[in-house]
Amino acid sequence: MTATNEPRPETPAEVAETPETVLRRYGEIADGAIDIADAALALALVDEPATDIRPYRRHLAELARDTVAAIQDRPPTIDAMVAALNAVMLTRHGYDGDAETYNDLRNANLIHVVDRRRGLPVALGILYMHAARAAGWTIHGLNFPAHFLVRLDNGPERAVIDPFNRGRVRDAAGMRVLLKQVAGAKVELTPEHYRLVSDRMVLLRLHNNVKSRLMRLNRVAEAARAVDAMLWLAPSEPGLWREAGLMHAHLNNLRSAKAALERALALGLPDKQRRDAEDALSRLRARMN
Repeated sequence: MTATNEPRPETPAEVAETPETVLRRYGEIADGAIDIADAALALALVDEPATDIRPYRRHLAELARDTVAAIQDRPPTIDAMVAALNAVMLTRHGYDGDAETYNDLRNANLIHVVDRRRGLPVALGILYMHAARAAGWTIHGLNFPAHFLVRLDNGPERAVIDPFNRGRVRDAAGMRVLLKQVAGAKVELTPEHYRLVSDRMVLLRLHNNVKSRLMRLNRVAEAARAVDAMLWLAPSEPGLWREAGLMHAHLNNLRSAKAALERALALGLPDKQRRDAEDALSRLRARMN
């Protein structure tokens, strides 16, 4: 089997690109053209700008090669594909979920995830998606709350994989148990929890973990920077513009706050968020006069 998206050698211009340049470029193209692992590395570099990214791109290339090699002598069944992914991710490279220090900021930063071989479900899921696609397989994130899962397809065969829990395959009963653990005993599994999500939404989910952890630590300026990075990747998301506006207002970045709230309202918000944004914008204008 031939790899379809193994990273190619970088040009000097690509090596010199800033995270903002990379993310803005991905923000301008169709979702299907995004290299999800490369974009995740760019998000990681926002917080680690001095890091030499080349060893991490070489590691992604190694994951791609190892996955292709792991399936070559196996029948192309869904079970063999899952086994190959887990052999590469868990056995060869030692990845695992970080249950002990789950809220550690490093678990949502792909640079640190690669260094530590530990991370959140969504960070590990991005590596699974990268490796699977390198082998030419179809894999997507699912709209499952609080605990990211991926779905691997092989024609009519499907497997829902839990990257955080040793690559366990979750059937409907297993998904129901997990859902109640993460969302509450009264929550029931519905078709919405099986819905595929775009790669852009997966990346926003990854970096939202950075933002939410920073907010819990009251590091608002850094959280605002995280939202700005998400907007480079998803410039048409009105909710992110609203959030950026409110954060910048809190930080007294009044012009940035005003511009962000105006953009959010222009793009359209749900009624309550629209009213809140209009009120915030009105107060901002009064402060600026």
